[in-house]
Amino acid sequence: MNKHWVVAGWLALGLGTAQAAEVAVQVVDSQGAPLADAVVMLSGQGLVPERQPAAIDQQNRRFVPHVLAVATGTAVSFPNTDDIRHQVYSFSSPKRFELPLYHGIPSTPVVFDQPGVVVVGCNIHDWMVGYVYVTAAGRSAVTDSQGRARLEAPDGHYQLALWHPDLSDKQEVAQPALDVAGKPVTLKLQLAIQPKPQPAEPASSAFEDAFHKATHDETHP
Repeated sequence: MNKHWVVAGWLALGLGTAQAAEVAVQVVDSQGAPLADAVVMLSGQGLVPERQPAAIDQQNRRFVPHVLAVATGTAVSFPNTDDIRHQVYSFSSPKRFELPLYHGIPSTPVVFDQPGVVVVGCNIHDWMVGYVYVTAAGRSAVTDSQGRARLEAPDGHYQLALWHPDLSDKQEVAQPALDVAGKPVTLKLQLAIQPKPQPAEPASSAFEDAFHKATHDETHP
């Protein structure tokens, strides 16, 4: 047998044993109820951030998802699938931007190149608020309606942190360190956050109705 094939075979076996393990996290609020929209982050030596194109849609006059976690340097698009136009903007210092009144998909995504919290709004609909959490952590995920998030990491020693838009100081909250050693990990973590009802969409005003009609007539002659 060719010795090069033998070496390649051993390398393949070695790579196979370095597969990542799942880290399943559930985050709950101060009353023990599942907490949606919490950002779960893992950081550690050799854990390189994964940059994948991402998107925040505008559906039923809301940002979907409400919270998006991305690695520093990620390009994010802001499609508008509503039947009305929106004007998306942020004045947050990590990324200031404005997308003029539009419908559909803007031609150029927004690159979030500095870590931090970016609060996103719409100039037309004041209740529309979303968050882009830009992080240098090697892995990040956002909890679903059941407070659950899943990440993957190879064996190693990691720092774990949480963030949520309802935190009073808007700062990450460090959690106990985590060791991954070749098997799945399940964690339940708590944030000192009081549950808040989903804000109701205010009734449209006469001005807003007229504005929508005018912009609709302008784009659909």
